[in-house]
Amino acid sequence: FQILQIFSFVVGTFSFLHSSAATKSNLGRFPKLKMSGEEIEVVNNPSQEKLDALGVFKWGTWGCDVSNFDWTYSDRETAYILEGEVTVAPKDGRKAASFGKGDLVTFPAGMSCTWDVKKAVSKHFKFG
Repeated sequence: FQILQIFSFVVGTFSFLHSSAATKSNLGRFPKLKMSGEEIEVVNNPSQEKLDALGVFKWGTWGCDVSNFDWTYSDRETAYILEGEVTVAPKDGRKAASFGKGDLVTFPAGMSCTWDVKKAVSKHFKFG
């Protein structure tokens, strides 16, 4: 009898959570869950030896003016920031990262985020 009561409770709760009333009124009250996955990694002022070992100065370059835009990383990206100041905020609850000139930054594959470019940015970058 207890098992039947528990089963009825679980089925009832599941049905409620998937009803339109739950979606409209209650689900928005639940906290945003953090997606499991890598965080943005920022290494402040890496050594010249590390930069040389990575081949940073042979990578492509990219830059943009002060702006705010959405981006999704289809592959892992490593970037060495030459100029600028940026905050990148993942959309899935992972921790935002701020970085600037002289920082080595790694963005995980699959991450969707918003770039807030506070000072025009220029970077060397490499995917993979």
